[in-house]
Amino acid sequence: MTTVVSTERLPLHTSEHVVVVRQAVRKRAVELGFSLVDQTKVITAASELARNAIQHGGGGEVTIDTVAEPGRRGLRLAFDDRGPGIADLSRAMTDGYSTAGGLGLGLSGAKRLSHGFEIDSAPGRGTRVVIVRWK
Repeated sequence: MTTVVSTERLPLHTSEHVVVVRQAVRKRAVELGFSLVDQTKVITAASELARNAIQHGGGGEVTIDTVAEPGRRGLRLAFDDRGPGIADLSRAMTDGYSTAGGLGLGLSGAKRLSHGFEIDSAPGRGTRVVIVRWK
């Protein structure tokens, strides 16, 4: 059973908010004793998902939870936007697929950098992406 130890909510509306999210995730990862490699992985995933929420979802918020289960602690990040949703989720999860002219590695890359990954999206109701990284 997962227990939430602490929670922080941050807005996602501007590129400055991406920087704030990166800093908040780094602080939590350091507090949990993540290695430098694991810090980099979770910060990179958070950065990509924050940018997606702003660029494709028109903004939203991120919830940063420090979580615990028997024998382990970690970070759970939930990115929520109120955008148009993702019309073709399986295609959006494919490496190289981009609607914005990028590398198309945002969602699939965030999934690879995480120990847990869930996405819920549908046209007209926005997108929620939840990732977990354990220490």
